[in-house]
Amino acid sequence: MVLCACNSGDNRNRLAVSSSPYLQQHADNPVYWYEWGDEAFSKAKKENKPLLISIGYSSCHWCHLMEKESFMDTSVARLMNDNFICIKVDREERPDVDNIYLAACQLLTGSGGWPLNAFALPDGKPFFAGTYYSKPSWINLLKQITEAYKKKNELVLKQADALTKGIVKEDISFLNTDTSSFILDKRTYNNFFYNINKLIDKNNGGLSGTPKFPMPSAMEFLLQYYYLTGNSQALTEVNNTLTHIITGGMYDQVGGGFSRYATDSLWRIPHFEKMLYDNGQLISLFAHAYQVTKNELYKNILSETIVFVERELAAPKAGFYSSLNADTEEGEGEYYSWEYDSFNKVIGGATGNLMAEYFNVLPEGNWKNKSNILFTTLPPLEFSYLKKQIPEKFNAILRESKAKLLAERNKRIKPTVDTKILTAWNAIMLKGYIDAYVATGNEGYLVKAMSTAEFIENTMLGKNGKLKRNYKVGYVSVDGFLDDYAFTARAFIKLYQVTFNIHWLSTSKLITDYAIVNFYDSTSGMFNYAATLSSNLVVRKIEIEDNAIPSSNSIMAEVLYELGVYYDQEYYSHKTSRMFSAVEKKVEKSPAYYTQWCNLAGWLSYGTYEVAIMGNRAHQKNKELQHNYLPTCLFLGETVKENLPLLQSKLPKNNTLIYVCSKKVCNFPVEEVDKAINQLRTNKPVFPFKRN
Repeated sequence: MVLCACNSGDNRNRLAVSSSPYLQQHADNPVYWYEWGDEAFSKAKKENKPLLISIGYSSCHWCHLMEKESFMDTSVARLMNDNFICIKVDREERPDVDNIYLAACQLLTGSGGWPLNAFALPDGKPFFAGTYYSKPSWINLLKQITEAYKKKNELVLKQADALTKGIVKEDISFLNTDTSSFILDKRTYNNFFYNINKLIDKNNGGLSGTPKFPMPSAMEFLLQYYYLTGNSQALTEVNNTLTHIITGGMYDQVGGGFSRYATDSLWRIPHFEKMLYDNGQLISLFAHAYQVTKNELYKNILSETIVFVERELAAPKAGFYSSLNADTEEGEGEYYSWEYDSFNKVIGGATGNLMAEYFNVLPEGNWKNKSNILFTTLPPLEFSYLKKQIPEKFNAILRESKAKLLAERNKRIKPTVDTKILTAWNAIMLKGYIDAYVATGNEGYLVKAMSTAEFIENTMLGKNGKLKRNYKVGYVSVDGFLDDYAFTARAFIKLYQVTFNIHWLSTSKLITDYAIVNFYDSTSGMFNYAATLSSNLVVRKIEIEDNAIPSSNSIMAEVLYELGVYYDQEYYSHKTSRMFSAVEKKVEKSPAYYTQWCNLAGWLSYGTYEVAIMGNRAHQKNKELQHNYLPTCLFLGETVKENLPLLQSKLPKNNTLIYVCSKKVCNFPVEEVDKAINQLRTNKPVFPFKRN
């Protein structure tokens, strides 16, 4: 077997020169990997070999395990190289590819995950897909697929055609073609809550079952629902969920930051990978929860999470890396675990015993092999009362103990970092900074938000509004996908709302206009996930279901709504109404899987306020006003210009006025923030939303 000689005397394969750190991790495999591209497809067609498309990401434990067991084995590699054209894909860099073959896996097996291993015709049409396989199972599957492709080729071709048609049908099946009589009103919005509430784990928080994902968009919906309806049950569910998340092991009790999910129903044992997108969304969620409750614990968690992101995921100049690996050389999660004796040795004395009790550290271990994952059963305040400790003194002990544990843990070999910088995920983190600034008033968060926005604009954005997906070591690669456009456009609108710098709003409009031209599907009224059918994609997917990240279409619908208000253009708002009309039946049937759409439903059923702040103290009053949780308000303003349609004839000569408006009808302007808040709280708009 001959591997690609990337440099003279180099035994690594083609992935050694990839822009993806995940693909580079496979550069020493004896598998003759290709990157996704024309070279692999041309060779497959020329040699009439099926494609073996293996998809994963760098912080995925099971991806690393399959590599170790199978892809590093020369006998397995020989089977793969002799019978297939093997393609390795980073799902975070190429989610457009992942979307297609994940859909194939779900149609065939009813589930999906990573590593994702798909087999396809030379033109890319999938005919079989699965996830992780042990070495014996993988060898057996390779032999079966090889024999079927050679001896039962007609059946394989029929399977590929049927499966590809199924993927296409899956995307268009959601369309609601009859929207003439539907009105989105408060009753429908309430039903979304009741149906989601049935699925919530009333004891441990989150959705019932295991594993436990934090699902920030679901919690955001519950906060919005509480704000609009006053239903205290919604807030109770949020508080219960957040309390369990931050006391459990999914939250890194020593270093801050959140793992991707918990493997148990009590949130105690995490799946240890840490993703930028999770932490960015959870920063926003805890900022909003703090605004509603003024719970200082939420503020502390927000702060600790930002410290984690800046310590572990911040690139040297600007931007944020994608993720922190679940594995180290010692094994999955070992970096975060403690044995009882070593834990007590770090802290020492009676304090060590107290902290061991607080963090549930046991001599026999609470995890495996006498190892402990740190979690608590009570928040710090309740634990201090239970132990008859002065809360302030206990908090000081806790901070000092965490610092000692972190210093000791830093001596260990750290999990590796995926150093690619993704536009969409950085936009999520940008919004997290803005929400943290609004909630806490910390000016440093706004400075970080500005630097992140400038990085995205200067590095990833072209003058025509086109975005790139990935940045690594001075180079950008891969054209952006719909989530890059949607999350960036939303974050820039949010940045405008706190700075009143019209540049960010106009840049959001530029990005959105580009997306409309290049992604919009006039037949469905939705946006395709990829701009074109280039790069050998057999179909273009339409993403509508919310997962760990809200769907790109749900965010784009929100962006279009906001731009329609700010620029007073039906061109945008009509698209929002058509998008929600298309998915309405899906949302009504299973709102827990469409919670970002449920948030949009809150705007559409109750209406929104436009809050215009005009005059020389506009920035100060805006900061005071937004310190409150006001999820149905769109903020705009200026100190010297009337630069948007809604700001015309509103600039006072000497003072600063706040206009609370809805549907372009304004209340009498006031100077005091408290009076504006009172207008918002006593006159919540209710406008049943009729389809255009």
